[in-house]
This record gives sequence, structure tokens and C-alpha cells, in this order.
Amino acid sequence: MSRPASLEFAPASPRALLLAVLAMGAVVLLSNVLVQYPINDWLTWGAFSYPLAFLVSNLVNRRFGPRAARRVAWCGFALAVVVSVWVATPRIAVASCSAFIAAQLLDIQVFDRLRRGSWWRAPFIATLCSATLDTAIFWSVAFAGSTLPWISWGTGDLLVKLAMGLCLLAPFRALLWRMAPAVARG
Repeated sequence: MSRPASLEFAPASPRALLLAVLAMGAVVLLSNVLVQYPINDWLTWGAFSYPLAFLVSNLVNRRFGPRAARRVAWCGFALAVVVSVWVATPRIAVASCSAFIAAQLLDIQVFDRLRRGSWWRAPFIATLCSATLDTAIFWSVAFAGSTLPWISWGTGDLLVKLAMGLCLLAPFRALLWRMAPAVARG
């Protein structure tokens, strides 16, 4: 069964997919390093970089469709596994990789189901759902049972991810417009 013409996706070039995978890998690398540096008892620096992964996923999903977005997520996951083992503790690496793939796949599914609504609805709700899942998995696997204030860090992390999700709507819209074919822009 084919999609209606209004939901046909642009073919994803290998270059576009490679750039998306590299961007995803860079976000995960940066976030895995930054999550190890607390700002205070409520927040680590990783909360500010990680929401960019949802921006990458949502842009790929909007332009090239959920299949290409899943491909980028799985390739980003493989890259994240290699990089995480190299730059993070084993527990953070496992937590990061588990949270990453679960959150990305949820983000892609929610975004795809909501893509027909207002331009901001799909990325915002997908980010809300996936950031919540990501936070729950990451913080509980990475730090549960430790003496660190991981529950407050997780709470602060989620609040920043949601705020960043709102802030990233403007770049999403701007980049979406730049990525659209000239004919679609009008």
C-alpha cells in the first residue's frame, strides 16, 4: 500500500544520511562526556546537548520519512556504542545506548503519526515523549543505587530537555524550510 502523494518523501541521498549519522554521533559523544559534569544538584551539562539528537531525527523524518530516520537512528546507535565505550564509563555507555535507541525509535514513531498536523506539533510531542523515556532509562540505568543525586539530576535533565525541545522548534522550522524543495516553498 503506497502513501498518498502528499506523504511521498524525498529520496535520501547517501550524503544526507551520512551527515545525519555523523551529527547524531557527535551529539551522543558530546552528551556522554557532558553528562559526567554536574552544574549543580539538579543538572548536568549533557541536558543541553542531547535534545539536538531529536532535532536531527525529526528533520530526517520530516524530509525523508520514518524509514530513513530509523536507518539514521540505528547507524547513530552503532556509532554511539563505539564512542560511548571509548569516552564514558561502562555503566554510562550501557545507559546511554539503551536510552538512545529506545527514545529515538519512539520519537520516530510518534513524529510519523503526527506529521499531518501543524508543523510544530509532531516535533514537540515526539520530543516530549522520547525525552521522557530517554531520561527514565538513562538515569535509572546509569546511576540507580549510587550515592549521587541522580533523581534530581534526572528531573533537572528532563526539564531542560523539554525546554530545549521548545527552543529547538525555531531551528526545526528554519531548517525544514531550507531543506524543502523550491517548488514546495512556493
